[in-house]
Amino acid sequence: MNSHYHNYSSIQRNAHSRAAPKISDDILEEIQEAFTLFDTNKDGHIDYFELKVAMRALGFDLKKDEVINILKKYGVDEGSKMSADGFVNVMSDMISKRDPLEEYKKAFKLIDENGTGGITVANLRRIARELGENIADDEIQAMIEEFDLDNDGSINEEEFIRIMVNGH
Repeated sequence: MNSHYHNYSSIQRNAHSRAAPKISDDILEEIQEAFTLFDTNKDGHIDYFELKVAMRALGFDLKKDEVINILKKYGVDEGSKMSADGFVNVMSDMISKRDPLEEYKKAFKLIDENGTGGITVANLRRIARELGENIADDEIQAMIEEFDLDNDGSINEEEFIRIMVNGH
């Protein structure tokens, strides 16, 4: 079963409640920023297309029928658009139900852009550059050596998940 569909199905219990599920203030701010960014006509509502893009920006690439069903169930004006509060509640619920292990695996694949099964100095250099960080190659190499438990010169998915879960 598609994990996004599972997340969509589970929002039915909480999305209509007034209080959004417990998420961090940073995540809440990210959801609110996504709504503001994609509310292109600034009317306090987003339509189907804006909702689909906002959800994708938050990491949820749902199918057309899933987005339409969310709009019908939690939208206003007969399901043609969604308010900011509705969006915050739906997205908070979906985000709170994410599987961290799956998120780590997705992050690993994004960093390992060539699909080699290992994060290398070149991968981390690219990420640092994209983030505007200037980190010397010897520092990046030292990071890899610190966490490279099988001494193959790269961080594999298992090592990456260990870092994400334990911090080492």
